[in-house]
Amino acid sequence: MRKRTIWMALFGMALGIVLLGWSGNRLPAALNLVRQPASTVSAPIASREQQPAPNVNSQRLLNDVRALTFRRYAPTDRTQARDYIIRELEQVGWSIQSHAFQDGLNLYAERPGTDPNAGTILLGAHYDTVEPSPGADDNATSVATVLEAARLFARQSTPRGLQIVFFDLEEQGLLGSKAFVDAKVQRDQLRGAIVLDMLGYACYTAGCQSYPSVLPIEPPTNRGDFLAVLGDQGHLPLLNSFVQASQAGLPPVQTLAVPTFGAFTPDLVRSDHAPFWKKNLGAVLVTDTANFRNPHYHQPSDTLETIDPRFFQGAAQIVVNALSDLLQGHDSLATQDARQASGS
Repeated sequence: MRKRTIWMALFGMALGIVLLGWSGNRLPAALNLVRQPASTVSAPIASREQQPAPNVNSQRLLNDVRALTFRRYAPTDRTQARDYIIRELEQVGWSIQSHAFQDGLNLYAERPGTDPNAGTILLGAHYDTVEPSPGADDNATSVATVLEAARLFARQSTPRGLQIVFFDLEEQGLLGSKAFVDAKVQRDQLRGAIVLDMLGYACYTAGCQSYPSVLPIEPPTNRGDFLAVLGDQGHLPLLNSFVQASQAGLPPVQTLAVPTFGAFTPDLVRSDHAPFWKKNLGAVLVTDTANFRNPHYHQPSDTLETIDPRFFQGAAQIVVNALSDLLQGHDSLATQDARQASGS
């Protein structure tokens, strides 16, 4: 994960890029930095029977992290990681395809939806690491969550299709996601992308969650027990799905809506959501905030033993809850379309 300064810019945006505001109408702990409350631009929910979101399996999640916690930097190591990913997906019926680019290889698969006009939702994560980190949190936790979602939704019938992607070489400049987006791999049906980058570290003592010194307001908490979701302001319904996905017993969710796809905030475009934004495609980044909480970020100590199992399971469940809601939708996820549909 290449975002040591992402969170510094994220909260610093209150200085002039976005209007800072607290929203308590959905979750008391939710942070929504948007020009108007996100709830005012949500697409109206059509009259339909909503299937409940499936439950993640904590043991499977941890088994995947355990299996993938090794250096995934050299080509042979990344091949080993891909072999594991392919094996796990094929066991539940997914047909995996490869997308080769210079020096790397992305993996992807798609399960069609029942409504050809509803499009698809992409769920993705990078599987490489920096040298010499074994990358348990960065980014085996996210790969494990994508694998778990793939198992849960492999045979579930939903209006929208599901595309799962495992990006290569994120740590070397977002190379895999850039190549994937540029290649327009089944992009015409894409309605929104969910990119996961570090989901497994939490801390609960006062002061363990750090913030940049330039933060112009008092932070909502100095404990690192929340899940952060960063999205583009042009697709607020996509971002809102994560606020709605949290519930009692799960980590609180803090969200940030970024205007103009981050065009004026370069420090917010250092993970695999950025190439989607640069093509004006709706995307969110879901993260535990990396080095502002996790002292093992990009270190050899980023091992399974440092993962908080309860927080990790809760974060994965929030992703699955949001994904389930999005897959069952039909409406546009573009903010302007949502405003027009709601008459605002």
